[in-house]
Amino acid sequence: MAAQLTIGQLARIVGVNVQTVRYYERLNLLSPSARRPSRYRLYGHEEKRRLRFIKKAQGLGFTLSEISELLTLRITSTACRSDVQGRARAKLVQVEPKVYDLQVLAGALKTLLQICEAGQSTDHCPILMSLEEAQVGVK
Repeated sequence: MAAQLTIGQLARIVGVNVQTVRYYERLNLLSPSARRPSRYRLYGHEEKRRLRFIKKAQGLGFTLSEISELLTLRITSTACRSDVQGRARAKLVQVEPKVYDLQVLAGALKTLLQICEAGQSTDHCPILMSLEEAQVGVK
């Protein structure tokens, strides 16, 4: 029998909170592989892999609903790579405008930092003044 982990051990190994594991169970993204006679949940290698998959997918910006779809594709024998690529492409289309907005934001902050003279009083601080104005180069 493969090594069995308690919910706390699984959470610690993957770097999440125990409540997160329980939440994923309620969403049917994860389930224990077995239970002790005391009803404690037990998890094996596959559940650890699945939990890491979920966390990595979240790190790439996928929602839990999208992750559920990806997990389904992972176990569906009729799924092909183009199904996964389509979902990754759709996520990229969502992410690219956000990247652009963040680049604009970074540029605005860099400009404000360049025009701000350290050590001066804040009554005419360019950063504070620009935050009071209607436009700062950010939406």
